[in-house]
Amino acid sequence: MRTMPTATTGTATVLVGAPAAEVYRLVADVTAIGDRSPECYRTEWLAGAKEATPGARFKGWNKLGPLRWSTVCQVAVADPGREFTFHVVSPDGREQTRWSYLIEPAEGGVQVTESYEFLWCPIAARIAELPFPRDAQLRRGMQRTLAALKSAAEGDRSVEKPQTASRG
Repeated sequence: MRTMPTATTGTATVLVGAPAAEVYRLVADVTAIGDRSPECYRTEWLAGAKEATPGARFKGWNKLGPLRWSTVCQVAVADPGREFTFHVVSPDGREQTRWSYLIEPAEGGVQVTESYEFLWCPIAARIAELPFPRDAQLRRGMQRTLAALKSAAEGDRSVEKPQTASRG
């Protein structure tokens, strides 16, 4: 299959009134991603992993309108209180997308920056994305994910799980 590089990126930031250690605990608990993400609804650790350590793998199940798919991810950076980064990997282990959460001290708590960068994907996948604005969906999803993270970290249990992203 022919491939093509991609250079799509996005970032979103939120100020969270909670300690860095608590925010890190929340973002590095991959089994709770489905509680905050509008697209990923379930995750589980693979091969006996139980926590975020470099090299640990997990599987995520996603949905977007009628589409359903799963991905395997590998933790790249697990620096408590500072950074959690993982890569979506292809079946042959090639890094496809990098997702990062940077946690930095800020007045009133911490600043959390979520980002993604497409590193590589098959041409068929890129063509499949042409009819809809994938970047816009991912950016909206990050805003919603960070709002839910902020609520969880600050103890606001009244915020519900974000709705699944639509196709437009």
